Amino acid sequence: MAGLFEGLNRLGVAASASKWGGVFYHVVCRRLDTVLIPLTKGRLSMGPPGQTVLITTKGAKSGKSRKASLAFMWRGDDLVVIASKGGAPHHPAWYHNLMADPRLVTQTRAGIEDRVAREALGEERDKLFELMGTTYSNFAAYQERAGDRKIPVIILSPVLG
Repeated sequence: MAGLFEGLNRLGVAASASKWGGVFYHVVCRRLDTVLIPLTKGRLSMGPPGQTVLITTKGAKSGKSRKASLAFMWRGDDLVVIASKGGAPHHPAWYHNLMADPRLVTQTRAGIEDRVAREALGEERDKLFELMGTTYSNFAAYQERAGDRKIPVIILSPVLG
């Protein structure tokens, strides 16, 4: 069964690297995740099993609660996410929300946690982007499609205290 999930994951990553696959993932799969992840306590998602986080941010302009599902990787206790938006020419809304207010709530298989976001810069950003690209080959295609926009890497750290 694990082989089936790995095969589906590879197929999904390859498909999402295409322009229309990226649009499908962004428009359809991410929206389904806002229901699937809470319903299954993070066990199921449209993204890679166990590697999708549901984030809840506060809208930068509206102040309303906003949800987005994202592929992630662990770095110690931190989650690392990429603000690729499928290689769109502009950053995703959740990125702007976190730049306005870095506090957020995450939900993974590990549970629901309060976290704080910060953007990785310089060498740290480049290393993390490259590392994420070893798991998700579609990020290289997204960066190419994004043109001059350098896709941000965001680190989500647990709130201490």
